Amino acid sequence: MGLAQYADNGVFAPRRIAETLRTTSEEIARTAGLGRDAIQRKDRIQSDKTQRRLREMVEIINKVEPRFGSALMAYAWYRSEPLAGFSGQTAMRLVRDGRADDVLDYIDAVDAGVHG
Repeated sequence: MGLAQYADNGVFAPRRIAETLRTTSEEIARTAGLGRDAIQRKDRIQSDKTQRRLREMVEIINKVEPRFGSALMAYAWYRSEPLAGFSGQTAMRLVRDGRADDVLDYIDAVDAGVHG
């Protein structure tokens, strides 16, 4: 799915992400490593940190969605599947730790047949 479905006026919107993934804005904040305040106050939603974390999460889910057939299944993978080579950490844990680039590199490596 396109990134635009997750945004309002060019800004990633926790509410839109939550609607697409059939969960709550609070859950989106938690899985992106953000506090509740970050998704409730307009100035915080638009902050660089909040937007970066939401973008990273959406990029990862979008990247693996074709593999799983739906955004919901991709979100489940993001939250619960341990990644090989990361000591059992999930994509969610790595994003929360500021390591989204590592997750994207891992996905590229799997797609290239390096990891399985």
